[in-house]
Amino acid sequence: MALPKLTTPTYELEIPSTDEKIKYRPFLVKEEKILMMAMESKENADITQAVKDIVSECTFNKVKIDDMPMFDVEYIFLQIRSKSVGEVSKLKLLCPDDKKTYAEIDLNLTEVKVQVGEDHTNKIELENGMGIIMTYPTIDSFSKSGIKDINASNMLDVISNCILQIYEKNGEKTYDPKDQTKKELTDFIEQLNTKQFKDVQKFFDTMPKLKHEITIKNPKTKKESKIVLSGLNDFFA
Repeated sequence: MALPKLTTPTYELEIPSTDEKIKYRPFLVKEEKILMMAMESKENADITQAVKDIVSECTFNKVKIDDMPMFDVEYIFLQIRSKSVGEVSKLKLLCPDDKKTYAEIDLNLTEVKVQVGEDHTNKIELENGMGIIMTYPTIDSFSKSGIKDINASNMLDVISNCILQIYEKNGEKTYDPKDQTKKELTDFIEQLNTKQFKDVQKFFDTMPKLKHEITIKNPKTKKESKIVLSGLNDFFA
């Protein structure tokens, strides 16, 4: 005799970048096992693939994970996790005042939102009508460096992957990065001056991301400090 099947609840969320409403469900034991195995392996490629697989399965394969901005995938995964394991996540955070004591807090994941930095724009003016139009990094942009922040070692790779268009004459002449080699894009980025490169960095610094400010209290010194959590990793510290 076949065993009865359990009913899995479904929920609805809005994708931050498009405001599109999609349905999702909590992850199941089999999917949680995949995630735990990936986390235990500490292999960035395994963790990335596990997150992609879980988001895809739990949204009923209705979203194109490979094309989505990283912050969309992080937000969807956070919502799935909150409905699967619990809306409150226990974090152990390093206290900024002495940089050696850890404080434990309970964070309500439903309060975490995607926030955009001040003066954010994806259009970067370089010189004399020449510029770059950027697009947001996808989860695959981080597959080699892990689901973490952009840093000096991967910056050029991430930038080249996020160039949507290069233009001249205020847009009268355009170049599609898909028609260029990796080396050609890297060479183009490396010829930017310091100010131009900082403008490109500002795009990444201010782009939408999971962000939440909390106050923690050092259990030893009793001093209170504000901490800004940013990116998926911080919410499972």
